[in-house]
Amino acid sequence: MPRPPPRPGARKSSGGDVPSARPVPKAGGGGGAVESTNDGMQDLINIINKVQDAFTAIGGSGSIDLPQIAVVGGQSAGKSSVLENFVGKDFLPRGSGIVTRRPLVLQLQTSDDEYGEFLHAKGQRFAVGDEVRREIEAETDRMTGSNKGISSSPINLKIYSPQVLNLTLIDLPGLTKVAVGDQPVNIEEQIRDMIMEFITKDSCIILAVSPANSDLANSDALKMAKEVDPTGVRTIGVITKLDLMDAGTDASEILSNKFLPLRRGYVGVVNRSQKDINGNKDIKAALASERKFFLTNPAYRSLADKMGTKFLQHKLNQQLINHIRETLPSLKRDLQKNVDELEATVSDIRKSGGVGSARRNVTLLIRLVNQFSHEFNIQIRGTPTGEGINMKKLYGGARISKVFKEKFAFECAKVELDEAELRTEIAFAIRNKQGTRGGLMGFTPEAAFETIVKKLIEDLQTPCERACELVAEELLTILRDASEALREYPNLREEIEGLSRKWINECEHASKEQVRTAVRLELSYINISHPDFQTRKAGQPPGSPGSSGGNSPGTKPELVRKGTLIVTDGKKGMFSKISEGKEYFFVITTTTVTFFKDKTEKELKGQFKATGLKLNDVDPQNFRIFAQDDSVKLYKGASEINLKCKSKADKEAWEASLLRAGIYPAKERKATDEDSQVGMDPGLQRQVDTIRNLVDAYLRIVTTKMIDTVPKLCMHLIVNSTLKYVEEELMAAIYAATNGNPDGLMNESDECRAEREQAVAIYDASVEALRVINEVTSTTKAEALPPPVENNIRVEPRSSAPPPRPGATQGRAPPPPGRPGRAPPPSHPARPGRPSRP
Repeated sequence: MPRPPPRPGARKSSGGDVPSARPVPKAGGGGGAVESTNDGMQDLINIINKVQDAFTAIGGSGSIDLPQIAVVGGQSAGKSSVLENFVGKDFLPRGSGIVTRRPLVLQLQTSDDEYGEFLHAKGQRFAVGDEVRREIEAETDRMTGSNKGISSSPINLKIYSPQVLNLTLIDLPGLTKVAVGDQPVNIEEQIRDMIMEFITKDSCIILAVSPANSDLANSDALKMAKEVDPTGVRTIGVITKLDLMDAGTDASEILSNKFLPLRRGYVGVVNRSQKDINGNKDIKAALASERKFFLTNPAYRSLADKMGTKFLQHKLNQQLINHIRETLPSLKRDLQKNVDELEATVSDIRKSGGVGSARRNVTLLIRLVNQFSHEFNIQIRGTPTGEGINMKKLYGGARISKVFKEKFAFECAKVELDEAELRTEIAFAIRNKQGTRGGLMGFTPEAAFETIVKKLIEDLQTPCERACELVAEELLTILRDASEALREYPNLREEIEGLSRKWINECEHASKEQVRTAVRLELSYINISHPDFQTRKAGQPPGSPGSSGGNSPGTKPELVRKGTLIVTDGKKGMFSKISEGKEYFFVITTTTVTFFKDKTEKELKGQFKATGLKLNDVDPQNFRIFAQDDSVKLYKGASEINLKCKSKADKEAWEASLLRAGIYPAKERKATDEDSQVGMDPGLQRQVDTIRNLVDAYLRIVTTKMIDTVPKLCMHLIVNSTLKYVEEELMAAIYAATNGNPDGLMNESDECRAEREQAVAIYDASVEALRVINEVTSTTKAEALPPPVENNIRVEPRSSAPPPRPGATQGRAPPPPGRPGRAPPPSHPARPGRPSRP
């Protein structure tokens, strides 16, 4: 933003060049000049404007309420004309209905040159006049549309001119009661809320504009001002359209602060009429006509030195200065807080060469990649200090561990076929192997054993590969979570995610290939000499201690899990949902399942051995444990028990725990016509039993080996390999992918870049404001606060009744009594004036 040219007569201070206050015209616009009693404070207004711009650009003022003047009034009260008179040029939109449809933050700054500058068009100068007006209209339509819509988003306009004093004013939409165009039906409430958003702040001076040719006692501007400023220390009244009052009446009692008095009084102004505007009457000529009006009108002649646009401009300038002085302690505290909070950030930006510099990009790239690597590592390996641990759900490395301990083990257990299916397949294999030759009594067909074993080993490949996929999926989830630290740099985040995702996919393929190799190794040689197989092939039946996963005799059972489960009847009711059951506390060991009434474990409700039991899924939260032998009773005389968990994840955890107790999932199988084709003679029956025991023994050896090997493969080839890649190779991969020029990846998001730039702007403005505050605090002179006054301005609640009908007099303040020796005023209940002097 270009700085305005320095003003003549700048004074020098130890802190640098600080322009002195511009001479202020005498009240009423007469000749000569007087120095402001607060010289340095004039410059503080400009500094406050810089802070205002910085905050506005990021969508608010944070915790700082900056001193400003809000112009409040009804439609056609003359607000815009007052502001144009300050500048001396026509630059505001005009028309019928609501013309001001967005707040206009107008910052007037004294300068030798004259031009306008908008915050949304930094660096572009606009001629004060039609160019500024067209830009206001275009920016208003951009936000609100062209059909009278409104918005609380402000337009910030600076006007530099030798004709103005330093002022910051906010032109707010005029109060209205009837919606037109695209306006909502509650337009009055919306505009009122918008105005209240500004004037409720203690740092805001209220300029309440009311026309003289309407009932002042019912002025909406004065009512709202009194509602938020009951003591009147922040309210200045402005009376417009004095030249349009009915003949025989005047507003001298109001301007003398005798009728409806305000603590800071009223200032009367005379704006151009619509005829003057249509005739392009120059504002300078209008100001001269205004001065002449007050000097020649008998009713206002004695008040002329305290009336008019020039006096109002001077009064507002002084009032804003005094208001800034009064708020200096809190303003200084808030500014210092801003400086303290932003100092480290701004220092980091500047040390690295500023926003967007090449040196900063390199430094920032290294820092961000290291930050991502650290976060990725922490999520997988866990936090060493225990800080920031998620207490609500599993994430990161804990979910990978769950894949190994619960999901993978459960999927491997599913490979074991149910007893009937396995025996049928063994019988088919034996008969088909013998063909027409038959078999010798007592000889076990070794080829049938190998055929069945190899088929089951091949079935293990699917859950093993699925384990690799699940680990890779969890790593991708961790990758997305860790890259949240890069959200302010979308290009860099996309590049890092892309490179890491490609690496993880390659690692997944490599691990699957290793799984296939491991399965091929098992298929290449059936090692019947394995020590564990030799101890099992003695012929124990399935489900015996040596073959079922339970404890061997003499071994003390180990506790597997404790927790609450709901026992249901397993029947589905309305909407195919399992009916609610009763809650029990279950204790699972490596040999038994026991359940109690509650977690005190005092009242036993049931117990059964885990040997020979199976389980199967019912739905995502329900599963069933059942005995293959109907003589085994589990719950209430039944050979099954139906259980319900709190969630799908909870069910998976319980099923994994039951595996350790030897309760494996059953594979559902429908009977086929082929079952009847296998005739079981006694010799074949003995061969099936033998092979069944051998298959079970050997498959458990292979399954145990794969359950141990696959997690190691996944950790080595996927997890640890990716960690090493991120820590040691990712930076080089980024440079290789960008041909050694990663600057394009360091483009921040528009929002982030704007935030950084505004952080620097806010910091600089706050530091400058503090410097000026420290210089002027000791030299400023306080202005005595006017004494309190009493008035009968009524403050109605927000849900007020509709306004009175035109001509109604009920509830209105009576006109002031006539002065001695003068005729009583005519009956004009809506115009509290008095007759003009002769």
